[in-house]
Amino acid sequence: MIQRPKKIMIADDDPGIVDAVEMLLEFEGYTVTTTVDGSTVLDMKDELPDLLLLDIWMSGEDGRDICRKLKSTTITKNIPVIMVSASRDIEESAMEAGADDFLAKPFEMDVLLKKIKKLTH
Repeated sequence: MIQRPKKIMIADDDPGIVDAVEMLLEFEGYTVTTTVDGSTVLDMKDELPDLLLLDIWMSGEDGRDICRKLKSTTITKNIPVIMVSASRDIEESAMEAGADDFLAKPFEMDVLLKKIKKLTH
């Protein structure tokens, strides 16, 4: 049985990070969707990702609020969320918001890949 590629959604308002991570993940065989607007993450109805890479600080939105909403909604509550932030000291609040993992920017791509593999298999 052929396994379909895992879908990763990147929500980050830094186009440089979005581009770099998107390229890496596509190279690794993932299907990638991206958004620079945090509120669009909450509009997901179908085509749900297998994992969400969510920046904590996005224009007008706090990723922790988005994470809490996703984790309290039936169709999205089981999507693993890796929260990303340049602030290393907010890992605890990210985990309290329901994140499955946390990554401080700047991060090593291989660390990101390990975390994604762990949460999508």
